[in-house]
Amino acid sequence: MLKIWILVLLAGGVGWFLYERSRRRTAPMAGGIHEDVTLPHEREWELYHNSFSLCSKKLRVCLAELGLDYRSQPIDLLETGSYENLSRRFLSVNPGGIVPVLVHRGHPVYESHDQIVYAARRAGRRGRELLPEDPETRALVERWTDVASLVGPDPIGGTAERAGHCIPGLTLPIFATMVQYIPYTRFLEGLLFHFERRRPLMLALLKLRGIHGLPGLPPLMAILRRSRRDMERHLDALGEQLEKNGGPWIAGERFSLADVSWVVILDRLVEADFHGFFWGEDRRPAVAAYWARLQERPSYAAAITSQRCRTLHDGIADLKAAKRDDSRLRAALEGVEGE
Repeated sequence: MLKIWILVLLAGGVGWFLYERSRRRTAPMAGGIHEDVTLPHEREWELYHNSFSLCSKKLRVCLAELGLDYRSQPIDLLETGSYENLSRRFLSVNPGGIVPVLVHRGHPVYESHDQIVYAARRAGRRGRELLPEDPETRALVERWTDVASLVGPDPIGGTAERAGHCIPGLTLPIFATMVQYIPYTRFLEGLLFHFERRRPLMLALLKLRGIHGLPGLPPLMAILRRSRRDMERHLDALGEQLEKNGGPWIAGERFSLADVSWVVILDRLVEADFHGFFWGEDRRPAVAAYWARLQERPSYAAAITSQRCRTLHDGIADLKAAKRDDSRLRAALEGVEGE
């Protein structure tokens, strides 16, 4: 009788999985607006986003700078609580399962670097300030926006070309502390339905090993070291650009989409407790001054600090405490001579 019940339960589990799999079909979505898709909507602008997602932060900053009002639709990722991005509801909005999604008059716009340009082009005078019409200035803004973007299917490749691609590797320490607050049962959904299973596997491994176990994971540490090395070069170039044009912003006197893109890069380095390493103790003074100016803008509080979730606050505190109490951990994360 017991065997029969076990078989029934197994059959039921397999049946449930196949049914859910058929209802949660995923597919990559090209960037830009998809006018062939119309989603249910109540407002001209709607935003599906996550509090911790780097690209969500960038789009929120952009919308705040443009003064565009939108309907907020928060979506959880595993590190902020659950795999809501793999739910049937969200996959109907973005089959790619990726946030953010900007919806304009019912039509979805995918990929954050396309979204901020799309929004700026529809925001009148303020949009022309963020995306200048002068060809030379516009080219400069586009170049620095691109360097700060996370583009393509490989988030950890191309770190030498883009600062945005350095961020996943440098986020590993804060991932390791944040996931300690997520039950193991929440990881199962990702292992079953995530379109890229390496990510839930990596997060599960970080939860199992914890922040003190991260240095004992050579493949992840290799990614972190490469990302840290290349980010130093990107920040050196940023400092040189700010000094060359006299600031206060990347393109000179006017705040632009380039600054929208870089504020979230620097903010993530602060969250992951790398700011002291990169621009503390008189290192890169131009970058340090730039970061101070960015924090003074109303969009920073509205789009970033006011949105931080409890899991992130706890993760930041745990990471700082771990590095303070364990000098070997700090040395491994920030690098020592002969590494």
